[in-house]
Amino acid sequence: MGRRRLAGPIAAAAAMVVLGAPAAVAGALGPARAPKIGSTSLRQAGRHLVWSASLDRPFGSFKALKRKHWKLCLLIERTHGGAVKGELCAAYTRQGPRLRYTATPHHPHFKTVSGTISRPNDRGLKAVFRPSSAGLSYQSVFRWQTQTASTSPKCAQQCTVRQPTKPTRVFLHVPQLVGCVATGTKFVFHGPSNKKRIALAFDDGPWYDTPQFLHVLETKHAVATFFQIGNQISTYGGKNGSLEKRMLRDGDMIGDHTWSHPNVSAGGSFARTQISEAANAIKKATGGFYPCLFRAPYGATSPALISLVRQMGMTTIQWDIDPRDWSLPGTQAIYSNVVNNAHPGAITEMHDGGGPRYETVAALPRIIDTLRARGYHFVTVAQLLGYRLIYK
Repeated sequence: MGRRRLAGPIAAAAAMVVLGAPAAVAGALGPARAPKIGSTSLRQAGRHLVWSASLDRPFGSFKALKRKHWKLCLLIERTHGGAVKGELCAAYTRQGPRLRYTATPHHPHFKTVSGTISRPNDRGLKAVFRPSSAGLSYQSVFRWQTQTASTSPKCAQQCTVRQPTKPTRVFLHVPQLVGCVATGTKFVFHGPSNKKRIALAFDDGPWYDTPQFLHVLETKHAVATFFQIGNQISTYGGKNGSLEKRMLRDGDMIGDHTWSHPNVSAGGSFARTQISEAANAIKKATGGFYPCLFRAPYGATSPALISLVRQMGMTTIQWDIDPRDWSLPGTQAIYSNVVNNAHPGAITEMHDGGGPRYETVAALPRIIDTLRARGYHFVTVAQLLGYRLIYK
């Protein structure tokens, strides 16, 4: 039996499919529409916002969204009146998928924002970004919706779809640092030397002089790492751990220096107890932060101790600049030792506690000014080593 020939509009439509013109067929068969939203959510994860959305149908890739004339955006809306004050959209660019933010809808100018955008499946996306990327700040309140839109000129109805149908209210809390992840080398004397970064580190605090060290760092807009002795925190850490909370709020890092500063180089249960009690004291004072950095008293270590410390989730940190400030050699001697031995990736060993530290705190402003003039940037030891910080 021979094949029947198609005639009229049906034949024309079939010919267009063969020739690769599916858009024309869709237009002939019905109006273009925005895709429906299967599910969507927006939540805060530490310092970031996580936006997830899933459509009711696969869309292949972000490039396919552009080809289909579909837009997928997060709408940021005012709490009163419901006006949209900005939209963050998934966009396909030559560099791949990116997030673009527009301060007001249909505004001709947009900015590409930092963040990650991924595909958990063939229907959805997941975007992670800082609130500031979308014109938001911590402790702010706003409402949000996910919107799909069809920008096709053929769209005659349902050109936009929003979910949830009613805007959802969100309050952004100030992120709290609760830990860091120790990775890589278990025993460290210095960090990478490919950048002019240096980590100022202080031992044996908290102490009477520690607030003066913090004041200098705050005035100079620099950060440091403080290796603390656990049994001194309740005495010198201020009411309800105010000193330790101030350190974290300033961007400083707190490390473990044992409970009472004994020699723990043999490792074993004694060392474990000393380290864990200090870590718990730090956690209690800060309201939740557990350290990932450990510095052994007197720098006395062993393979057994180093392995134990890593089992406890920390890295053993030594140093490669030591001005021996504990011996009170004079402010000029401390200053000269640090700046003359500075190099990219260096870690210092100075002291904010354990004795009178007026010489060290007096040398600190000049140390910061001189090294900064030489192109150095001040970072914590965790930042120097590239450790991931954990927030809640």
